[in-house]
Amino acid sequence: MFTGTEMGELFREFRRQPRRQEDPVQREIHQDWVNQKYIEVITSSIKKMADFLNSFDMPCHSRRSTLNEKLTALERRIEYIEAQVTTGETLT
Repeated sequence: MFTGTEMGELFREFRRQPRRQEDPVQREIHQDWVNQKYIEVITSSIKKMADFLNSFDMPCHSRRSTLNEKLTALERRIEYIEAQVTTGETLT
């Protein structure tokens, strides 16, 4: 993501009107530069978020898989115990 400082500088630059540059072409060039900088900051932030989410998903996927295996084993054990209770067998 982008820092507050980067965004602050970008917004200050965006609001700043060229004082000595009354030429509309130069004003447009300045605005294009500010827009490009804004796009770079946003693009970089999106890439960082995607990297974080991808790195976060890997360990979560592994943990979910492990928990699923444990849950399946517990469900089988419960079914076995229920079957024993239903048939009147004692637990050993």
